[in-house]
Amino acid sequence: MSDDEIRQLARAAGLAESWTDALGIPQQVSIDSLRRILDSLGFKTSSFEDLEDSRRRLGPPSTLPPLVTVRAGTRLTLPARVGGAARGQLTYEDGSVATLRFSMRGDKLVGPALDRIGYHRLEFGDRQLTVAVAPTRCVTIQDRAEGKHLWGVAAQIYSLRRPGDGGIGDATAVRQLAESAARHGADAVALSPVHSLFAADPGRYGPYSPSSRLFFNPLFADPEIVFGSERVAQHRGDGGPQEEAPLVDWRPAAEGKIELLRRLFKDFEAQDVPNGTEPARAFEAFLRDGGDLLQGHALFEALHGKWLGSQPGLGFWRDWPPAFRQGLLRPDDPEMAAFLSSERATVRFHQFLQWLAAKSFEAAQRSAVEAGMKIGLISDLAIGMDRAGSHAWSRQSDLLLGLNIGAPPDEFNRAGQDWGLSGFSPQALVATGFEPFLATVRAAMRYAGGVRIDHIMGLQRLWLVPEGASAADGAYLDYPLDDLLRLLALESHRHRAVVIGEDLGTVPRGFRRRLSDAGIAGMDVMWFERNRGGFRAPARWRRDAVSMTTTHDLPTVAGWWRGSDIEVRDALGLSSPGEAEQRQSDRRRLWRAFVAAGTAEGAPPPPEDPAPAVDAALGFAASSPAPLMLAPMEDLLGLTEQPNLPGTIDEHPNWRRRLEPRAADLLDDPVVARRAATIVARRP
Repeated sequence: MSDDEIRQLARAAGLAESWTDALGIPQQVSIDSLRRILDSLGFKTSSFEDLEDSRRRLGPPSTLPPLVTVRAGTRLTLPARVGGAARGQLTYEDGSVATLRFSMRGDKLVGPALDRIGYHRLEFGDRQLTVAVAPTRCVTIQDRAEGKHLWGVAAQIYSLRRPGDGGIGDATAVRQLAESAARHGADAVALSPVHSLFAADPGRYGPYSPSSRLFFNPLFADPEIVFGSERVAQHRGDGGPQEEAPLVDWRPAAEGKIELLRRLFKDFEAQDVPNGTEPARAFEAFLRDGGDLLQGHALFEALHGKWLGSQPGLGFWRDWPPAFRQGLLRPDDPEMAAFLSSERATVRFHQFLQWLAAKSFEAAQRSAVEAGMKIGLISDLAIGMDRAGSHAWSRQSDLLLGLNIGAPPDEFNRAGQDWGLSGFSPQALVATGFEPFLATVRAAMRYAGGVRIDHIMGLQRLWLVPEGASAADGAYLDYPLDDLLRLLALESHRHRAVVIGEDLGTVPRGFRRRLSDAGIAGMDVMWFERNRGGFRAPARWRRDAVSMTTTHDLPTVAGWWRGSDIEVRDALGLSSPGEAEQRQSDRRRLWRAFVAAGTAEGAPPPPEDPAPAVDAALGFAASSPAPLMLAPMEDLLGLTEQPNLPGTIDEHPNWRRRLEPRAADLLDDPVVARRAATIVARRP
């Protein structure tokens, strides 16, 4: 078969044959890479017969999809799969019924305009599908702001301190921070991801490599929310040394907290369940609501603990015995049935952990709103999932398990990036009525007033790398952007949640306009707001983006002003020649921008005195017309070290630094309070 046939098949599968690098130079994806990616997508090319079968499966669908989306006020359009003019019966969510008439237009059936938002059922004889009618836009920050220009804080959950946290910040520390920030006029707390990691392997603590995005990291739960302080104190050990440490020591801190929760679970099973107490009834309701998804996640956690503790330890489900590799596809296998019978309490324990975490974040969001916040918590949705994790094991058909999400080579990463994460299969999304995507979005919005979507460009396309290949040998795969944006808007209105998209890096042409039209706020980060003459005045920043001084992956203002980030990267062999000299020039340019914006005056302070630059930077970002300004806690405190240093694993204490003082008192520190007041004063 010819190269042209392979490229034609790739185009039909949604793969881009070429891409433009950071220097603007067009690059061609090799035939070998296209073959490998097509194979991972399930479209074989080994023989002529394979090629014909792949073409057939990529052709027009033979049946109606299980779900179609339409924007409210526009006509419903369907693939012509019911023959000629047709009538359908639409049952709305409220139970009312309407007859819809369709007519042929080309190869489509076009029906009437629909204006009732919601998920409705359309029937054609014995065929039926869901029609998702979406509002034109998501709930926006402006909708929640009621005429104000808001501000909030951004925090890493584990970094927050409170007495009794065992060495890891939790949802109650988040609640205390929210209440404190609200007293200083803040309306939001943007959080690091709360996704489930690996309970049996606490050494895997990177929040953006989750086992599942559908469930919580139970280490962030506070059992006192359910059981009260006195009952929890009866089972608590000594967490003092861990609580006072400047860095989270994840393994011992996690083991100590899990042991506390295990003792509480045993007490709960012995005291509450037999007596049918209110907590016991609430837990049973949680189990019913969680259904198969919760059961699958808890079963994975139990199995992962079993096989990771075997000799040798088997941390990846692909290495488990065959009976346990298939997720929930073979629940009646004798070996799996025997495990479920013998380990019922272990599975139930992991469900119990999810219940405690859910109750904890529900309480945190409720407290934030009751404290007067217009948004409250903003959750963070990672771009993908660890292919060795719970979602990949329990829902294997959802994902592209042979392909890793990454990024093409650019000026910062000449070899490209392979993040080792798995993403949704576009074909699986369509075939399942977008159920995996909807479940993920609902989980992110359930106990929050907003969600930040990491690498939101993934709604349109993802750079996918075949396992074992170099990151440069990947290609972009298209995703059904229109459908995903409509479903986001519908769920945003259902949850009254704002949506923020991390649109930093290589952004497809016209994509930011699509986000703006959909009511999704972008992100303007001070370091990237530049023009030829230096740094762009905040008045020129976007009106439909969130403004920030920095992010968790970038230098803090104090660290940047000192040049500490350059020193750290230089020691690790990650810096580039001439960075220190360039930084001297950039300091002068940034200070001139501060002076022009009225947030600083006089000559720039020396590198060893970053406090004036921190003050000026926070006021600078706050001066933008953005509807929401987010101040990272590291900048409010004037800290030098950033939470995460990309390109490192163990060489740098990523995702481990804890803040001083305690969460309840962070905003009351005199320096922080003064900076918060400056932000309030500078908001337009």
